Amino acid sequence: MKPDIHPAYHQASVTCASCHTTFTVGSTSPSLRVDVCSNCHPFYTGKHTIVDTAGQVERFQKRLERAARL
Repeated sequence: MKPDIHPAYHQASVTCASCHTTFTVGSTSPSLRVDVCSNCHPFYTGKHTIVDTAGQVERFQKRLERAARL
């Protein structure tokens, strides 16, 4: 490796903008700010919400019910 070309490695403090959770990771930046972390992301928390736009979910559910009856 060439000397003096690599950035400094820090123990970075990561702060979530949504839930204000703070944790430490290794990074070349001394501090990081993220919008969503594993503490508040719906995939990790299991709190999935379906955004229904103009009844699309209901129409899809009805199609599934009709297909199951056949």
